[in-house]
Amino acid sequence: MKSSGTRILLVRHGETEWNRLRRFQGRSDLPLNPVGRQQSHALAMALEDESLAAIYSSPMMRAIETARIIADRHPTAPFFEEQGFIEMDLGDFEGMHAQHWMTHYPDFRKAWQDRPATVRLPGGECLADVQRRAVDSLERITRRAVPGSTLLICSHNFVIISILCYASGISLDRFWNMRQDPTGLNILYRQGKQYQVERVNDRSHLRKHDREQTVRD
Repeated sequence: MKSSGTRILLVRHGETEWNRLRRFQGRSDLPLNPVGRQQSHALAMALEDESLAAIYSSPMMRAIETARIIADRHPTAPFFEEQGFIEMDLGDFEGMHAQHWMTHYPDFRKAWQDRPATVRLPGGECLADVQRRAVDSLERITRRAVPGSTLLICSHNFVIISILCYASGISLDRFWNMRQDPTGLNILYRQGKQYQVERVNDRSHLRKHDREQTVRD
């Protein structure tokens, strides 16, 4: 499968200030903070020996900035913004602190934890919406990829986990069993209509970066 299939490097963007403050971002368009830029450079260094056929990014600033840092080491790889990989619309909860949400919306929190696939956020999306559009984009770009090539996709927490659920053949209602950290690396393979998930939320590039920083300091 690996030799003739399409290899997909699926990465989350680096940290923003709202990540650090635990505020819900959704469609709020924030840039990376200094830590997020360091994380992105560490990931770019880890991926510099990859032969990337193309780079795709969510159109949001934090994803584009992360993807551009990676793209700087792959100057021949074409760069595309892909609307289907934009983060989930969190509606009325955009900008809200996680602790405030947990304290003031306990009933909604329980419903979303129990049925994340179909519970729609007020004024926003449900996870099934996110998965549908993200998978549509994934299917389209992988179908037209050259067999044996490697693609990189830079996106967001809800989008990436939705794709991983699809590729693994598991229900979106198990969404909360998965985790994606800033610049977490996931590796998928596609051959025909079948996907194989090889790696999930790999953060080894950050551990290596932290060790190197400690030595330099």
